[in-house]
Amino acid sequence: MDTFYHSTRNGDDSVTSKQAILAGIAPDGGLFVSDGLGAEKIDLALVVGQDYHATARLVLGTLLGDFSEGEVGACVAGAYADNFDSAAVTPLSPLGDDWLLELHHGPTCAFKDIALQMLPRLMSVAREGDGRDVMIVTATSGDTGKAALAGFAGVEGTGVTVFYPEGKVSDIQRLQMVTQQGGNVAVCAIRGNFDDSQTEVKRIFSDASLAGRLAAGGTVLSSANSINVGRLVPQVTYYFDAYAQLVRRGAVRQGDAVDFYVPTGNFGDVLAGYYARRLGLPVGRLVVASNTNKVLTDFIETGTYDRRRDFVKTISPSMDILVSSNLERLLYYLSDGDCERVRSHMSDLAERGVYSIDADMHARLRETFGCGFATDEETKGTIRSSWEGGHVLLDPHTAVAKTILDRTPHEGRQRVCLSTASPYKFSADVLAALGGKTAGLDGFACMDGLERLSGTAAPAQLSRLRYAPVIHTDVCGRDEMGSFVERACQRVFA
Repeated sequence: MDTFYHSTRNGDDSVTSKQAILAGIAPDGGLFVSDGLGAEKIDLALVVGQDYHATARLVLGTLLGDFSEGEVGACVAGAYADNFDSAAVTPLSPLGDDWLLELHHGPTCAFKDIALQMLPRLMSVAREGDGRDVMIVTATSGDTGKAALAGFAGVEGTGVTVFYPEGKVSDIQRLQMVTQQGGNVAVCAIRGNFDDSQTEVKRIFSDASLAGRLAAGGTVLSSANSINVGRLVPQVTYYFDAYAQLVRRGAVRQGDAVDFYVPTGNFGDVLAGYYARRLGLPVGRLVVASNTNKVLTDFIETGTYDRRRDFVKTISPSMDILVSSNLERLLYYLSDGDCERVRSHMSDLAERGVYSIDADMHARLRETFGCGFATDEETKGTIRSSWEGGHVLLDPHTAVAKTILDRTPHEGRQRVCLSTASPYKFSADVLAALGGKTAGLDGFACMDGLERLSGTAAPAQLSRLRYAPVIHTDVCGRDEMGSFVERACQRVFA
């Protein structure tokens, strides 16, 4: 396929996929897209007969065409090795009459590992011959931060700076970040929510003065958020691989459509499913599952995106998002590549907090995407019923998707619920949902309680956090984030 990418807001200036990955975000604030998406289809018969690694090589080779076969192969081999505790990488397991796609078998126990064990390798290849140091700057609602830190820690010529919302991630998520070792990492809590952090990170990327000062020292900024195309593309693989697992199990015949239920906040996880569909995967419906911060549910139902609402802190904090950045890519494709329209909608969102798509775009949206949202009480009920009914332990984000799945009438297709994190990353809320006592207990006491109640074991990479020293204690306001990034660059690349 066409290996050139350009901004969602300007189709004139094209770059290679390597250049897009290094940049992270387009100079005008848009996201990189390729007009060749779907021109070359993935061979489904080939996918069905091969393992995860082979499918990853096929998907990356199709979407990142200026990477050589050898470069892609080396990246895949390094990304998905013994750092995952399942040889299948993303195994599929029964969930009643449906299926659970387990995306949390990587080093940080979250689906972000699928992409963030890959992205540093793609970026290292992309920067060969470039000569510049790269500082990754990332806003996280909980899981991306640790996955980025784990992926980029110690990578030569690269640093990583992570911002997380103070008091709005789980105890275990926070400890995963603030205990991260490595001379090239920086972590800072911000006073505010994820949207504040994400908006400021985008502004930092467009700060010409900051970019000039960093360039004088041979440093360029890039992103590990799903706004980076190198973060999005690896996620396409697990949709194809899940389908292959269904065929091999005899659950579907090759060519049958499958529905996917996806817990999502920033829209990257479900957008990867849309990319898979454009590449020929038989997808029936992509169902966007939201928590009480249901800005995506309202958008899919009405065609109006309105972030002008109260931010709600929920037990599924990685989905506590009101500005879903990756939606911009979908708008580009729904409008048949109308950059002016996308630019107008993004301007309205920034200036007025709301925009509406036209009836034709809305109809095309509804052809593929379904939606629903779950309250915390409903989510807790699903955690409890899933455990009591089938001894399946779900984290709160996956339980949101399972809640929507359970209330949606079956349309005769096989249904796959994406499981995005280990329940032990949210031990207190899962334990409470199962009737355990959590009052006065810290995250590790809740982890111990969940182990006793369920008879399961917490992943070692989470349980050993109790012995790890806290290294990163910085807290700043939104207006101080740019200065923090600049200081981090000076320290890491001195």
